[in-house]
Amino acid sequence: MDLAVEAEALRPLMFSIAYRMLGSVTDAEDVVQSGLLRLHEHMRAGEVIERPDAFASTVTTRLSIDALRSARRTREMYVGPWLPEPLLIDDVDPGRQVEHDETASMAVLRMLERLGPVERAVFVLHDSLGLDYDEIAEIVERTPAGCRQILHRARLRVGADGVRFEVDRARSARLAQDFLRALRNGDVDGVVRVLANDVVLTADGGGKAPAIQHPMQGDVAVARFLIGLMRRGERLGVRAEPVFANGEHILVFRGANDATLSVLILHISGGAIQSLSNQLNPDKLRHLGLTGDLFALVRGENDENTER
Repeated sequence: MDLAVEAEALRPLMFSIAYRMLGSVTDAEDVVQSGLLRLHEHMRAGEVIERPDAFASTVTTRLSIDALRSARRTREMYVGPWLPEPLLIDDVDPGRQVEHDETASMAVLRMLERLGPVERAVFVLHDSLGLDYDEIAEIVERTPAGCRQILHRARLRVGADGVRFEVDRARSARLAQDFLRALRNGDVDGVVRVLANDVVLTADGGGKAPAIQHPMQGDVAVARFLIGLMRRGERLGVRAEPVFANGEHILVFRGANDATLSVLILHISGGAIQSLSNQLNPDKLRHLGLTGDLFALVRGENDENTER
């Protein structure tokens, strides 16, 4: 077995598992590197690995479980809401390929935060990767019957049976376009029309970018708030670019120097935007390239107003 060739073949599978498990591109890449190192060590020891994909799935899942357990305290001390890191199709390298469907959506990744490490592993391996209970049992070191029960409990905890995704992509694309058009035009009623009545906006600044500290609820309140942000951004040279990633429609906000400032994810279901997730933490956007300093941008605007 040629390790270099095998590593390139296994990276997408390993990253797909680690990203869904951790909701972090950076942490997932660390897990993949550690997993490939384990593979290399086993090969150097002369061990014959008959199914490299099974080995990769096992080591990646177990390392991700360990990472989740060690990250629990860090996330408890996190400033404001914690949101996953978006993975944009145009910005990923070949080793970061993830099937861009609803199982890798921000909505699902957020729901998985409700689960313990082993519950999350069983859910991802079964519902995202399609492994059977015998395979999963070997990976998480449980019995097949135990894994079946774990998955049942996990689905109840995340409410998976009640989750519905917009299956008509053309319809959801039109809704996303209407949303962006209304935002740009400052049309509050137009934004409200595409929002669910009880829509919730959640923002993740992590203390490193200006963001609301608590979720905002209600179509009119969210519409007015977002239009206010849009107008303020336009004055500062910020533009919104619509993309499709993680199985969802997303607006990427970039500054005048093309730096990424925030990523707004639209969670569409039932012909309306049910919730929105705004990722502003620059640490969680760094994998997309150049990131901007929103605090400095806002401070510059305030300085201008003061001088006037």
